[in-house]
Amino acid sequence: MSVRCVYAVDGMTCEHCASAVSGELNRLPGVHEVQVDLAAGTVTVASDGPLPIDEVRAAVDEAGYELAGTHA
Repeated sequence: MSVRCVYAVDGMTCEHCASAVSGELNRLPGVHEVQVDLAAGTVTVASDGPLPIDEVRAAVDEAGYELAGTHA
């Protein structure tokens, strides 16, 4: 079962930002796709199952940005 979740991320302004966030999120177990929308300030993550929000937050923090929430 594939799950897609959209996260709001504060501070992303350029392709380098998008690359940094994507790289960290792609390291999480079960993640198979990450799409960044810089204009909307969102990241869509496709994974094998629901991801623990603490792990997502830690990955975004590691990239140097702040997880602002999730979108349904």
